[in-house]
Amino acid sequence: MKGLKKIALATAVAAAPFAAQAELQAMDDSMMGNVTGQAGVTIELETQVSIGQFTYTDEGTFAVKDIELGGALTSGHQSAADYAAATGAGALLDQLKIDIDINEQGDAIIHVGSLQTDGSGNPIPIDWGMTAGSMELEGDNGQNTVLVSNMDAWGLLGALDIVVDTDNVDNQAGTGTLNIDAAFTVEEMSFDVDFLGVGIAGMTIKGSESGGVALGAAGLAQIFGEDPANLTPEEQRKVGLAQAGFAIVGLGIYKGDGLGASTATDVLRIDVDDVLMDINVAETNIGGANIGTIGIDNLHISNTKLAVYGH
Repeated sequence: MKGLKKIALATAVAAAPFAAQAELQAMDDSMMGNVTGQAGVTIELETQVSIGQFTYTDEGTFAVKDIELGGALTSGHQSAADYAAATGAGALLDQLKIDIDINEQGDAIIHVGSLQTDGSGNPIPIDWGMTAGSMELEGDNGQNTVLVSNMDAWGLLGALDIVVDTDNVDNQAGTGTLNIDAAFTVEEMSFDVDFLGVGIAGMTIKGSESGGVALGAAGLAQIFGEDPANLTPEEQRKVGLAQAGFAIVGLGIYKGDGLGASTATDVLRIDVDDVLMDINVAETNIGGANIGTIGIDNLHISNTKLAVYGH
């Protein structure tokens, strides 16, 4: 991903994997200041968000209704309640620590980490939960189609790094790239696809090593490393997070031209660096009957580019 190498070492290891095999340790604030050159700003956050309705209107309208975002107990799943009982998690999205630094190139480096650590000093993942009542298409003459309803999900955030890279894109002055790297799990998700009569229950999204065929450290190094034999600290961190059971997502977002023979300019470009995860569905219900389970092992998406613009 363009500009990824500019992430400061503090950002690369501060969100250390939450398992022993990761072999990385979090840095304290003084060490972080030594690496970045400045101590920067830290924001501690706890919040709970409720949105009655989000709409996008062209001629018709796409509406997402009754959105709730918070901690694990925002979800109604029993697995979320069990996790909360074992860990003390609640309905708040909390224990977040946001570190913000500006490096010597002018890049903004934002790291979202955890305020909590385990007995070994490793950060404890941040629990999250969300629900949405429905996602609907609405016409101006009263037409209505419910695409998805009763969405309920919760999971864990292992790492989130955001870098605004000031390097010019395609030699255009004043441009830059928003780089996003995240490691997360969806511990349980359920929803209904109403217009197809399909229901999904017990869906999980986790790391490639959480089940099925494990890639191992060498296989993960081949995916994340430009030079697999000599991984950079941020590449080592990705390997460790994947080994710890987290799905990995890396994106680059910027203004650029369309793809291939397209003549579009100044479009929203989204480049997918790497997406690596396992997806499993415990129940697929059609007509009220469970027709079986679905498993996708070691899903890897790379070298993928999108150009988004109006028409």
